[in-house]
Amino acid sequence: MRQVVVISTGGTIASRWQGSGFAADARGGDVLATAVVPEDVTVRVVDLMSVNSARLTTAHQLALLRTVREVLADPAVDGIVVTHGTDTLEESAFLLDLHHDDPRPVVFTGAQLPLEAADGDGPRNLHDALLTAASVRDLGVLVVFDGRVHAARGTVKVQTLAADAFADPSGSRVADVEAGGVVVHRRPERPAPLPLPAADAPLPRVDMVMHHCDGDPLLFNAAVEAGAQGIVLVATGAGNATPEIAAAVEAAVARGVLVALTTRVPTGPVAEIYTHGGAVDLAAAGAVLTGTLRAGQARIAVLAATLAATDPAGRTHALRHALAAPVPAAA
Repeated sequence: MRQVVVISTGGTIASRWQGSGFAADARGGDVLATAVVPEDVTVRVVDLMSVNSARLTTAHQLALLRTVREVLADPAVDGIVVTHGTDTLEESAFLLDLHHDDPRPVVFTGAQLPLEAADGDGPRNLHDALLTAASVRDLGVLVVFDGRVHAARGTVKVQTLAADAFADPSGSRVADVEAGGVVVHRRPERPAPLPLPAADAPLPRVDMVMHHCDGDPLLFNAAVEAGAQGIVLVATGAGNATPEIAAAVEAAVARGVLVALTTRVPTGPVAEIYTHGGAVDLAAAGAVLTGTLRAGQARIAVLAATLAATDPAGRTHALRHALAAPVPAAA
């Protein structure tokens, strides 16, 4: 028998009708009762929280990270499934992946339809996640949805409502769940895990600012003045903004703010190609390019870096370390 622990955090998979809309209120046991548990798998449930994932905070995510560590301290556990809301699942999964130092898998799943929907996708997703957690090793943190298994790094929500909610726009999936089991196509490349943040570490403010036509440094500077220790600039194209924003980035970096550069384009890497406020100038101003990581996960990388060190140089080093894993070639 393989033992899998389900950590329940809420989300649509645990949501019921509240009179005007759906909200998470079901316990993990209620969610588990909807799914078929794979043969030769035993399940224990940990009810950590029950919230819609748009409401998650850094404190919630660190509580999840520590709970995963506590569960994996038991050598009898073969894997973990985290049931999670889809809105910020990509962020929580990536945060855990940056710190995951165990060959046993942590598998995130959820649903696009609520708990009591007659044709809901939650039961199948949970079954597939349980099977994956009981079957694979050395793949890091995974996201299982609609029969597909994705690496946490690079995987984002690509559909607001459809069942096939997640994908890595710049990479390929890790595996598929088929009738005969989990078929692995590739092994994700991951940097060495970051240390677990101290329990009493202050929680830093990390903001995101998007560039657009007529965009100026107002919101970027407002984030700095609000006390942001890190900022993700969501630029256009391959990572481009304006000379004024490049100057704002340089001033922020001089104040010790960690700045990361990503793009609002769905697919492809950020690259130093253009000047006059483009990525060439933004990198020269001190912004760290995030490769193919998009805004939510770029923010998580910055958050992890600010938790890993207190000085600007140490934080920049930690961020570059978190970004170091290359995107594997397509299978």
